[in-house]
Amino acid sequence: MQNNHSVAVLGSTGYVGLELVYLLSKINNITIKFLGSENNNDNDIVNFDSRIIKKLPKIKHNSEFTIKDVDILFLALPHKISQEFVKKYYNQIKIIDLSADFRLDDHDIYKNNYDTDHICPELLKEFVYGLYEINHKNIKNSNNIAVPGCYPTSILLPLIPLLEEQIIKSSNIIIDSKSGYSGAGKNFNKNNLFKTNDDLNFYNYNTNNHRHICEINQELNKYSLEEIEFSFNPHILPIFRGLMSTMYCDLKKDISLEDVNFFLKNFYNDFENIKVIIDDQRLDFNIVQNTNNCIIKCFKHYTKSKIIIVSAIDNLQKGAAGQAIQCMRAIL
Repeated sequence: MQNNHSVAVLGSTGYVGLELVYLLSKINNITIKFLGSENNNDNDIVNFDSRIIKKLPKIKHNSEFTIKDVDILFLALPHKISQEFVKKYYNQIKIIDLSADFRLDDHDIYKNNYDTDHICPELLKEFVYGLYEINHKNIKNSNNIAVPGCYPTSILLPLIPLLEEQIIKSSNIIIDSKSGYSGAGKNFNKNNLFKTNDDLNFYNYNTNNHRHICEINQELNKYSLEEIEFSFNPHILPIFRGLMSTMYCDLKKDISLEDVNFFLKNFYNDFENIKVIIDDQRLDFNIVQNTNNCIIKCFKHYTKSKIIIVSAIDNLQKGAAGQAIQCMRAIL
């Protein structure tokens, strides 16, 4: 990606939108031509994020966007809203969608999980699932990318290689995930977490009923010879950013922890954003926050037939905006 390119961001003042604008503003050969929002017209983006020091266009209403002189359209919009812009601009511009509107292949599954009809279901299979390290070859050949959700990203990156190689069993996978509250969006009520500075809260929600389950199930099944069976329990933490998933899996092969680590390190050897820890370094949020990395660490179980896998990402970067930029670099 050597030439100069122009981009637009709709939904630029949400948590993900601001992270995306901030990251794009630091890339020398990227010009941000348009910033869209539903409610913050004629405002400066710096008023929403002081990290953005580059002079950028004033925020306009999303509906004022035109494709003239823009190479890539980023949609950092809620589901149901994003598909309206895809329907309008499909086949006229390269689109990177950060909502859930085009992650699923099946319209009925989308409708059942998001409680709404899709206005362009015929386009669902026209979008490539933007899990970069797994799907980079297909991403490079597409003009339409659906960026994965943050929970799925943290789960799919360690599990897909192990399922594809038949190292772990497809059944009885237990997934326990914890995310900073930015993953819930700007409308999240922080009073649920912060009662006083000394009295912080933490809770699970939508156990085995989270909307990301269908996305996780869809993608895992693409790499497994047998039907995937898993439990998923997400939690909200009293911190702004960061996401950690712990996965408890049954080993399918008589294989050691050292062998699993060697396989994962070799699988991701060419991808600088995936790091497999094999020493005594602690895996915590500090080493992934404000990075586009996924850090994976595997642990022995007290029985040799199981393994524990921990995966950590920044939900706003690798789980959203950073991964979107990886996809952008691939298609430019």
